[in-house]
Amino acid sequence: MIEMFSGLSLTVGVSLALAVLFVLTFEFINGFHDTANAVATVIYTKAMPAHLAVVASGIFNFLGVMLGGLSVAYAIVHLLPVDLLINVSSVQGLSMVFSLLAAAIMWNLGTWYFGLPASSSHTLIGSILGVGLANAFITGGDLGTAINWGKAIDIALSLLVSPTVGFLLAFLLLLGLKRLWADGKMHKTPEGRRAIDNKKHPPFWNRVVLIASAMGVSFAHGSNDGQKGIGLIMLVLIGIVPAKFVLDLDSTTYQIDRTRDAAIHMMQFYQQHDDKLGKYMLLKPAESNGDDMPKQFHCDYHQTAPAVQTLVSRLEGIKDYSEIAPAERPHIRRLILCLDDTARKVAKLPEIKPREVADLNKLRADLTATTEYSPQWVIVAIALALGLGTMVGWKRVVLTVGEKIGKQGMTYAQGMSAQIVAASSIGIANIFGLPVSTTHVLSSGVAGTMVANKSGLQMSTIRNILLAWVFTLPASMGLAAAFFWTSMKIFG
Repeated sequence: MIEMFSGLSLTVGVSLALAVLFVLTFEFINGFHDTANAVATVIYTKAMPAHLAVVASGIFNFLGVMLGGLSVAYAIVHLLPVDLLINVSSVQGLSMVFSLLAAAIMWNLGTWYFGLPASSSHTLIGSILGVGLANAFITGGDLGTAINWGKAIDIALSLLVSPTVGFLLAFLLLLGLKRLWADGKMHKTPEGRRAIDNKKHPPFWNRVVLIASAMGVSFAHGSNDGQKGIGLIMLVLIGIVPAKFVLDLDSTTYQIDRTRDAAIHMMQFYQQHDDKLGKYMLLKPAESNGDDMPKQFHCDYHQTAPAVQTLVSRLEGIKDYSEIAPAERPHIRRLILCLDDTARKVAKLPEIKPREVADLNKLRADLTATTEYSPQWVIVAIALALGLGTMVGWKRVVLTVGEKIGKQGMTYAQGMSAQIVAASSIGIANIFGLPVSTTHVLSSGVAGTMVANKSGLQMSTIRNILLAWVFTLPASMGLAAAFFWTSMKIFG
């Protein structure tokens, strides 16, 4: 980690340290803002003492980050348009990262202060969209390409659908439990069990399920939300010290060969489907002098053949990325990103069959293996920040989830249903690389169980949650855009 500061000027070094600190601060806040939802039911139902619950949740959040992979991390990164990612300068990089993080931190702290289960995922995504749109206004770019609208729509759908799924599945699960064990003790509230049975804790097996599902939510939250922090730090490193991080300098010769071979096979794929793709791209290789693309450029599918030719020639015989001059490494990354962007667009064409789409996706994975990565210290730092954040600031949201969504207190069965559904839903989203909101999945699950249990809903709380859900995206977009606009006017 320390070596990344070597050779940097004092200004750039301080800026890099501050940017990384900002990301870790965001993840720390995310820990006590979002993870309160993961421990809310297990604390409210007295399945675990609060101090043990938050420590255990912090540990499982840590493990979730460490073992969760990187698919969600780069789903977040690729919300920004490819043109901004490939042309990002130090000033743009600093302004982009500080603006979106400042907006996300400000909104998260505000909603936490008022005890609202607002979504850090919504907040972060809104901030990224705001920065992308502001960048288009500043540079005079096309708003249609200001952000990766396809990726934005996919993520918006996942954020929209996941609470609905959480509500319905928790509703159905609780109905199933009521049908199978209508007279079970699981349908008591903590207050009811204390008054009738004079016992403080849930029945043994209910307690086991509550604890296990709470830790499952914590693990799933870590693997999903932790990856967002990883993606942000990678944006910081690529934007501020590109020579050291645009490519994975620890890549093996085999991985570099896979990148080169993937580009070759992609070109062969396009040429084999010339009858389908000829109207979309020029497939004849061009004469190359090794410098086909300028330092600042946008991805153009008509340049696919020369881009492949240039990338293959520059990687020929390369056994280690350190053999490539630092100034040349950003150019290699640009070529890879543009070829990946073209392959993603080709895969969506109606002429391409599902089996061919699968082939292209495998080639894309090989192509980007040395650009979509994260150093181990980044993963550990995010895991620690999220895990430690989990252990503070949880009380406000626990009260909202446990008592203020329904008109009656939560039963053990309701807590189990909401947590099982939340852990499963977030885990499935991780498999598909979709960032979802732990907050909204769990709180909507609790609401679903309240309806199934005929407990009624406290409409004032539901209204506040919905208002936070509706306004989080535009508010964070507006804040981030304003910060970015101001910083670019001052420093740009």
